[in-house]
Amino acid sequence: MTADGPPTTAPADRAAVLCGLGHWLPPTVVTNEELSSRLDTSEEWIRSRTGISTRHLAGPNTATSDLAVEAGARALKSAGGGEVQALVLATTTPDHPCPATAPDVAARLGMTGIAAFDVSAVCTGFLYGLATAAGLIAAGTAERVLLIAAETFSTLLDPQDRTTVPIFGDGAGAVVLRRGSAEEPGAIGPVVLGSDGGRRELIAVDAGGSRRRADGPADTAPDGYFRMRGREVFRQAVERMGEASRSAVAAAGWSLETVDRLVAHQANARITSFVASELDIPTARCVHNIGRVGNTAAASIPLLLSQAAQDGTLTPGHRVLMTAFGGGLTWGATTLVWPGPDLG
Repeated sequence: MTADGPPTTAPADRAAVLCGLGHWLPPTVVTNEELSSRLDTSEEWIRSRTGISTRHLAGPNTATSDLAVEAGARALKSAGGGEVQALVLATTTPDHPCPATAPDVAARLGMTGIAAFDVSAVCTGFLYGLATAAGLIAAGTAERVLLIAAETFSTLLDPQDRTTVPIFGDGAGAVVLRRGSAEEPGAIGPVVLGSDGGRRELIAVDAGGSRRRADGPADTAPDGYFRMRGREVFRQAVERMGEASRSAVAAAGWSLETVDRLVAHQANARITSFVASELDIPTARCVHNIGRVGNTAAASIPLLLSQAAQDGTLTPGHRVLMTAFGGGLTWGATTLVWPGPDLG
């Protein structure tokens, strides 16, 4: 569904149900102290404005597909193995402009022949991918879908830009969805999605596409770097995630008071706090990992789910509200009741 449209639900026996979960982070950890030694900033400045202390970065020989394969394999293992009929990859940093990265990931996971394609919605990519995967199941195209969100966002950043370099990290998260009942734990609720292309300039990489073709690689072409208008993005993120969250909770037949865990895109610790305040959700019910991994764009929510399942922050029966905001502009939200303890 869209933020303004009526809820759309799958047939009762064709809901998408979460049955597998996994994540992967590249091994290189970069601290605020390391960044402040080469940027015009300080450890305290980074931490106080973003809530981030460390982030994981992919090395020069590591591509988005490498992270996706690792996370996908773990999600499949968590689901107990078995076949999937489709692989959806949410990413803003594909291995190549052409072809899509998903078929390569599928082949490396031993799934040659299945449907595989990329979805691009920047930091809202996982929720757009979730709606897509649920649609494949509802339509009868697939009985099980592997949805991966993977990013090497560090490859888009100007290495001397203190406003973006400290914020982003690289990583991947993945879920396996199966056909099931809308009433069982783990069933994905109605997914609220929205966009506003009139504000596309707030979060952008200008060069490299057909509108403004790059004159050289990103590291020599300034327009090939990621840029963001922080203050305007902050306001839009709080407003849009709040609106989408209210719509998703209402579509699920819940009230905000009954939400046990808020899993918001980890863009900035202050944004999550403001969203929670807008929704009157207590801080104790907010799930965080931004301090350890930074903003991992599309990978943010599934990575957070996987880590929270492992450390016990998410337990069976929890009513979970997920929401995100990203470039496009795009935003979204959905709900689920957390399933059994064998995930993650």
